[in-house]
Amino acid sequence: MMRYNLLRVGRNMWLLTGSLVAIAMVLTSCATALKGITGRPEIFESQDYIVYMPGKNENSTTLAQKVLGDADKAWLIEDNNPAASFKRGQAVVIPLKEENIGGLYEDGIQTVPILCYHRFGKTCKSNLCISEKTFAKHLEYLKTNGYHTIHLSDLMAFLNYEAAISSKSVIITLDDGYRSIYEFAYPLLKRYGYTATLFVYTDFIGASENALTWNHLRKLKAAGFEIGSHSISHADLTKKLPSENDQAFRSRITKELINSKKIIDRELKQDTQFFAYPYGNYNQKILNLFPAAGYKLGLTIRTGGNSFFANPLTLKRSQILEENMEYFVDRIQIIQPISLR
Repeated sequence: MMRYNLLRVGRNMWLLTGSLVAIAMVLTSCATALKGITGRPEIFESQDYIVYMPGKNENSTTLAQKVLGDADKAWLIEDNNPAASFKRGQAVVIPLKEENIGGLYEDGIQTVPILCYHRFGKTCKSNLCISEKTFAKHLEYLKTNGYHTIHLSDLMAFLNYEAAISSKSVIITLDDGYRSIYEFAYPLLKRYGYTATLFVYTDFIGASENALTWNHLRKLKAAGFEIGSHSISHADLTKKLPSENDQAFRSRITKELINSKKIIDRELKQDTQFFAYPYGNYNQKILNLFPAAGYKLGLTIRTGGNSFFANPLTLKRSQILEENMEYFVDRIQIIQPISLR
């Protein structure tokens, strides 16, 4: 109960800004030096959190590295402090524990939106293409409103109830393997400090000037992007070909799942664990093949977010098919309103 209450305090820290300043005035005289940070004492420290007065050039990232030993934990500090933090004279709460692994809050349940993009360009005519200008607006909105992109591996730990994630987590996925991902999306994602997961179908890679190459994918992986499978041929895995019997159909589908993983594993020297169903279609026969294929997560294109109890093999994913911002904002909701009081 104490850990839950601490998180509740963090999520409503804007109510306590004045109180923190008062704490600073009362406790500064008896504060001891924080281990690992020399020359700047904390205001208050317990086993669960530290109240700290940042220095001139300190921010959530530098404090996460100093106090928590991991700059990637900056979200933990940002989630527990108001947007006005890190101004002169403003105390900051640094949680020492990831209090809310399941994302359960008084006002609802945390859901993780997964966004799906395909192609990019200067201008676009197809609804599967998003213009460079619009994608920049999407990323600017995410950054301005405090969203953090996470990896599917982070989501997997969240689904397994093993680790907490930012309350404003979002996952960006890029399907098929178009070269415009490297030419347009990658520079913008890099500018905003975001990453994404690519789902590629292996027959397409290097097949034309419009496709990514394996060298492109190696560079993206080195930059922190994840690469998952989208099958070999992008065929609808739920549909039998006219000439196929049941045995031939099962054999072909098995190859689409297993061989695409083998190819990606070989080219990128990894253990591919994520699969996006072509056209978002799946059935129980496909799901039954997942253990043998070695996949841990399966992604659909059913609109919605994913709570910690979501089925990892049928995760919801919202396609971004329109240029207007209302359409985009509607697909990044992070709380399913349910009263837990």
